[in-house]
Amino acid sequence: MGRFETNIAASSGASRGSGRSWAKTAKRWLYWGHRWLGVITCVLCVMWFLSGLVMLYVPFPSWTDQERLTNLPVIDAGRVAVRPDDAMATAGVKTLPTIFRLEMLADEPVYRIVAAGGPATISAVTGLPVSQVDAEQARRHVSAVFPNAAPRLLETLDYDQWTVTRRFDPHRPLYKFVLDDGLGTTVYVSSKTGEIVQNATGNERFWNWLGAVPHWIYFSPIRKDQQLWRQSVMWLSGPLIIGAITGLWIGILRLRVRRPYKGGRGTPYRGWMKWHHVGGLIGGVFLTTWIASGWLSVNPFSLFARTQFSDVQRVAYAGWSEGHVYGVMPAAIAEAGRRVPTEVSFVWVGGQARMIVRNDASVLLADPKSGEPAPIADDMLVKAARQAFPSASVVAGERLTEEEIYWYSHHHKRPLPVVKVVFDDPDASWLFLDPATGAIAGLSDSDARTYRWLFNFLHDYDLPILLRNQPARDILVWLLSIAGLVVSVSGVVIGWRTLVRQCG
Repeated sequence: MGRFETNIAASSGASRGSGRSWAKTAKRWLYWGHRWLGVITCVLCVMWFLSGLVMLYVPFPSWTDQERLTNLPVIDAGRVAVRPDDAMATAGVKTLPTIFRLEMLADEPVYRIVAAGGPATISAVTGLPVSQVDAEQARRHVSAVFPNAAPRLLETLDYDQWTVTRRFDPHRPLYKFVLDDGLGTTVYVSSKTGEIVQNATGNERFWNWLGAVPHWIYFSPIRKDQQLWRQSVMWLSGPLIIGAITGLWIGILRLRVRRPYKGGRGTPYRGWMKWHHVGGLIGGVFLTTWIASGWLSVNPFSLFARTQFSDVQRVAYAGWSEGHVYGVMPAAIAEAGRRVPTEVSFVWVGGQARMIVRNDASVLLADPKSGEPAPIADDMLVKAARQAFPSASVVAGERLTEEEIYWYSHHHKRPLPVVKVVFDDPDASWLFLDPATGAIAGLSDSDARTYRWLFNFLHDYDLPILLRNQPARDILVWLLSIAGLVVSVSGVVIGWRTLVRQCG
């Protein structure tokens, strides 16, 4: 028995020794991996934090609907001689358009139609298609939109830094004009339709080179290839997550509270290493969640379904079928013209045609025959929404008059009030409907609501209460970013010193 007990003790001692050896090796690899990940990635972290702070104040340039409605000339309704249904027939559109509106092209009213075949422009005066716009026509339109800015053509181009995404593809090549407005504004005009599709002031361009462009890896050679850009963001930010997690782990391992280091210190480090350790302990959780949420911005490995409102659902909500006509009468156009609109849209909601008459200050749902006000009741909107989800039941329907946690304005203005319709389908869908226009203002499902917390909240800190109480959100983001910069800048210094030692 004695020999047996001795063997057990020896075996147990060997096992403990093996366990300690394994732990020691694992810890060594942990430190080694974090050190070299830090050397590679801390410069990226500094860039992302600084550019993120710039983006708090200067967004990426865009020609918004609000700018369009504000700047377009008032529709010359007296010159409209072609009915919307005839314009659709000329364009060869036999599906429900996603966009169908009347607006001005320079001094001529035109119909803008976007359907499955792409964009089409039909003259509301002659009924002829506008299939190609030359530089002089484009210049005249820009002059009508910006009457005191003396536009000058700079070039005709396919891509540049501010027009690199795929949404500009139907409009290429683009005419690029510079305005004499004291702001260095450049304006981009579609050669296919003649409409303005993008603008950017000199101030926006300058700050975006320090903000959105590096932050989103939006350099045009990369961004114009959607998959290359997506993979670049995924594989640049992925290693940062590992580096941040290992750094937080090491920081906790090296922290001493009950048995402090010499001099009563909680950290064994001095100088830049001390800043890195203490900064990591304070801002490490924020750094990790911020990088991880940024990684989620490109939906890596399709983790979230991001359900889209399908064409079939859109047609069902509209209550439209091939052969249906809008039935807009000349009297309705004339009545709309008395309301000084810069846009008149034509829509279907729940089997009923409507005109949406608007400018930058007002919006009105109108009857297509008379042009008189014809609002759509909330219960009719709910009924139309039910048609889009035929296999589901409506669990709840309510009118929201204030922002809530899933319906709020941040990067773009969301309408209020809205009608929120909740369904019991497998995706737990919520549909948000704008009663002012009858439009589908938003769709949310369970994946989208999870993504709202994992990306939007953890990356933008966009709680409505913070957005409503500026500068509270700015102060929070600045404090967290400073903590992240302490970790990142100290990591850059430490990494540089490591490289110098290794190469020396």
